[in-house]
Amino acid sequence: MKLIHLSEIDSSMIDLVGGKAAGLGEMIKAGERVPDGFCLTVESYTSRDLPESELIAAYARLGGGRVAVRSSATAEDLPDASFAGQQDTYLNVEGADALIDAVRRCWDSLHTERAVAYRATAGIEDASMAVVVQRMIDPVVAGVLFTANPISGCRTEMVVDAAPGLGTAIVEGTVVPDHYVLGHQAPAVPDGDGCLGEEQLDELRDAGRRLQEHFGSPQDIEWAIDADGTLWLLQSRPITTLFPAPPDTGDMRLYLEFGHLQGMLRPTTPMGVSLLKTGSGMWFTAVGASIDPRDPLPRLVPIGGRLYFDLTDFMRNTSMRRRLGTSLQVYGPRVQGAVERMLDDPRFAPRPGLPFHLGNAVKMTARLAPGAIAGIVRSLARPDTGRARAYRAVAEIRRQITPPVEPATSAERLRWVIEDSHKAVTGPGMMRLVWPLIAGMVAGTAPSGLLEGVAADDELDVVLGGMPYNVTTEMDLALWRIAVHARDHRDLFLGTPPEELAARYHAGGLPDIGMAGFLDRYGIRAAAEIDVGIPRWEEDPAPLFATIANYLRVDDPEQAPDRRFEQAARKAEQMIDTLARRARRTRPVRARLATFLMRRSRKLTGLREIGKFAWLPAIQAARRQLLLIGTDLAARGLLERAGDIMFLDLFEARAAVHEGADHRDLVAARRAEYERELRRPTVPGALLSDGTDVEALAPRGPVEEGVLTGMAGAAGRATGRARVIRDPAGAHIEPGEILVAPTTDPGWTPLFMTTAGLVTETGSPVAHGPTVAREYGIPAVICVRNATHEIKTGQLITIDGTAGTVRVEEDG
Repeated sequence: MKLIHLSEIDSSMIDLVGGKAAGLGEMIKAGERVPDGFCLTVESYTSRDLPESELIAAYARLGGGRVAVRSSATAEDLPDASFAGQQDTYLNVEGADALIDAVRRCWDSLHTERAVAYRATAGIEDASMAVVVQRMIDPVVAGVLFTANPISGCRTEMVVDAAPGLGTAIVEGTVVPDHYVLGHQAPAVPDGDGCLGEEQLDELRDAGRRLQEHFGSPQDIEWAIDADGTLWLLQSRPITTLFPAPPDTGDMRLYLEFGHLQGMLRPTTPMGVSLLKTGSGMWFTAVGASIDPRDPLPRLVPIGGRLYFDLTDFMRNTSMRRRLGTSLQVYGPRVQGAVERMLDDPRFAPRPGLPFHLGNAVKMTARLAPGAIAGIVRSLARPDTGRARAYRAVAEIRRQITPPVEPATSAERLRWVIEDSHKAVTGPGMMRLVWPLIAGMVAGTAPSGLLEGVAADDELDVVLGGMPYNVTTEMDLALWRIAVHARDHRDLFLGTPPEELAARYHAGGLPDIGMAGFLDRYGIRAAAEIDVGIPRWEEDPAPLFATIANYLRVDDPEQAPDRRFEQAARKAEQMIDTLARRARRTRPVRARLATFLMRRSRKLTGLREIGKFAWLPAIQAARRQLLLIGTDLAARGLLERAGDIMFLDLFEARAAVHEGADHRDLVAARRAEYERELRRPTVPGALLSDGTDVEALAPRGPVEEGVLTGMAGAAGRATGRARVIRDPAGAHIEPGEILVAPTTDPGWTPLFMTTAGLVTETGSPVAHGPTVAREYGIPAVICVRNATHEIKTGQLITIDGTAGTVRVEEDG
């Protein structure tokens, strides 16, 4: 079939007619007013056989005259890729020869540079082209209707842009349209000087509601109104840029993105969320709290695969809302400001009741407080002993993680994952390492208040530089030593792709540079390592080989990571002496206490990473068992492959293991959604339950040209070429370049050792990225909105980690 009337098309025919034609056919079937037309299917395109006589005959049946000729690619107008403007449209085409020429040019537009680049970015390997031919409408006014606000994400608002004449001027950006924001239910209020009246706006809103209900998602609709006042709908496609909406609770809620505090903005797999909640539930049970076994952490809500914390009940509590501003400083100024503005919203007015179960709080306090006080005091008094106790606890936890004895059934493996995998990290061993860790955090932060007015923030940051006993820093330095061993094989490690090096390592085909010993200790780690669905470095060491190649490019001895770390440690000790002398002149008592804590900080604060490090063996062991279960389910035809189990939760896995539930379709849908979310460039830090990105509501402050503002992450200044990296796997960075990234977690930190500085779009002063940056003595600026888009690789930039600014320099 090469020609088909639009009225005969529906969404099931997208592979034959493309996205645009499928959408038009659906609108016609839904009873909407759509200009008459037909579609030349992809069959002609794939054979490059244009049926000219049939095309001309169909044009004649349409009545001849002027028509619109529009591309309808099979990869167009999809839920995750609109392809807006990527292929061509030709208006006012008249006559057989002009029609044939326009069709051929639509075909050719599938292979323009912009269309090919867009498909690559969207992860679409190939596409075919159908072509829609429709009668032209002569509009007096035309435009675009979004059934959700595309800027704020609000699902209860519609946005209309309108201008006299053809709507193409709006989508091409060549006019300033009249702009209307409509509530889904509120009466339309037109602008007296605009080109649309109340009746027309109401008609557009009604059409938008109908189409959103028909297609099941917010829609981007092109429309036109002719001289008779008739509304014509020209196109409807999903709004692809909206962040997924939170679950509908029937009540306005506010959610804070939780992942960036862990340096993680990529989506978490469903199994990752499920195991995280299950393991955390074990811990709460161990310390006396009562939980719901179906959802031990109900306030931790996955939205778009990211983990959000439901802050609503805390905002509505009279006493707690007053303290929120200070507690949210760790989220950065944008999120903090967004939440503080929402406190004035009547939807978050105070309500009676506590945001937690009082009985749980009392039980947990009674069980934890005595040990906490004793453990923190004991660690501050004898830091070396406390640190040694923490190290022993990590080793003890690792020994206690004992998977089922082989051979084991899938049912036995799953029971162990659910009931036993995290027992070791919820027992006494974890408590023995937590108190020295907290003591170190107290020792690291308290001097700031004690030395207020005496020591500047950047001076206190220096005190935290070159911090010993940090497992992540030790890991990075260990990888540097492996790179030193690799120098005898420099050409091999620089000239071979990391993926090939990883394959050769597993096959035993690489020189021994110490990688086996490194992976024995650190193979449990990876970027986004709290997600059990993510392969560990022991499975895929390719990112490590990429980092080794980066280290081998360091040719200045002073830039060697171990040298830089030693210099940062030396400066820290000197700064403690300087601040002690300065403070003693005016505040002798505070000076002694602050000096004591700063010196204790050097012995304990590095332990801040050890808690999560102790948790990782449990995640790794659970992953191994889950993959074995996945292998069994794939063999039984219930999954396509072993790794698909990571797109189920633990309850769904149980249904597959015990009841034979076939989850292949569910996994395929979730995997597609996950891969779509992996490509999402930005993630809202604060989100309302109607989908509104709260930061988008903030008034824009004055901006100095060429300067991006963020938040101080680590003190110091640096100038260098930017290197924009969105994924650390296989990343290449030259010594002295400044790393610009969406966020960072421990899986990124090996890159820090050759960078001149760090810029991230999200983060917190206490998150992994800026903490490790301070320890390495490199400046960091965090919370720079859209940094990976505003800054280009190769640009010369200057970052000020004290002021929290990034300046794009004139590059002469």
